[in-house]
Amino acid sequence: MKKIISRREFLKYLGSVLTLETIFMKSEGWSNEEKKEFYGLLVDITKCIGCRRCERACAEANGLPIPDISEEKNKEVFKTLRDTSTIQYTVINKYETEKGTVYVSRRCMHCNQPGCVAACLVKAMRKRETGQVTWDLNCIGCRLCMISCPFSIPKFEYEKAIPKIQKCDLCFDRFNKGLIPACVEACLTGALTFGKRRELIEEAKRRIKSDPDRYIPYIYGEYEVGGTCVLYLSSVPFEQIGFNTQLGYEPYPKYTTGFLYAVPFIFILWPLAMLGFRKAVEGGKKYREEEKKD
Repeated sequence: MKKIISRREFLKYLGSVLTLETIFMKSEGWSNEEKKEFYGLLVDITKCIGCRRCERACAEANGLPIPDISEEKNKEVFKTLRDTSTIQYTVINKYETEKGTVYVSRRCMHCNQPGCVAACLVKAMRKRETGQVTWDLNCIGCRLCMISCPFSIPKFEYEKAIPKIQKCDLCFDRFNKGLIPACVEACLTGALTFGKRRELIEEAKRRIKSDPDRYIPYIYGEYEVGGTCVLYLSSVPFEQIGFNTQLGYEPYPKYTTGFLYAVPFIFILWPLAMLGFRKAVEGGKKYREEEKKD
């Protein structure tokens, strides 16, 4: 059946384009951790054995392709350094260092003040009160979140007709059910610890103090880009195992907002306008029925 575009629906979404200023002014990117109790993840790299059980658990929890984590497959996988993707929210990479083999898991860092959230024009990216950075279907596909992430985490489904942004959300749905993230539950060695960020930092400092020969005296993520909810402990300098140590301590929304105001409005308004047309078409039948009732 041919859909009729409702004038009411069209004007509704056109209005959202014309009131773009309010989207900028009400960005959720400027989260203040002091007013909230963020939860997060402490990754103790010294305890990771590269079993990749966290990768499999993540895939199972999120309905993603289940990876082969057999010993034979792991030997092949660890020959290259991998990034997260639309079908893998968590990956482990292998590094040879001065202290031997080191395995490092990589996922969204869940920044205290996320650049991706500040950049999102329609608030599809959200910083939850409990610390998790999540994504929803309000997304218009502008991909500004990808540009704005200092860790290059959000991934876009270029190959799909109705694409989504994909990334770790620290198992937010599980959290709301009183469960810990799937990766933490699957870890056999205690390399992953879930809890309140403040308490995780205290625990990390306790470990460093109690075993100074095991750890370098630094917690990655405590201060980087304003602090992150995913924190790391390591036995070797972080720059040796793929971490960007030049990010600084300034929260990224400071840079994101300036970028957005510098972008020509046509590049921002166009995706919103297209969203309006799409929503109008999808809702045409519904509003036609409403108008008949009127």
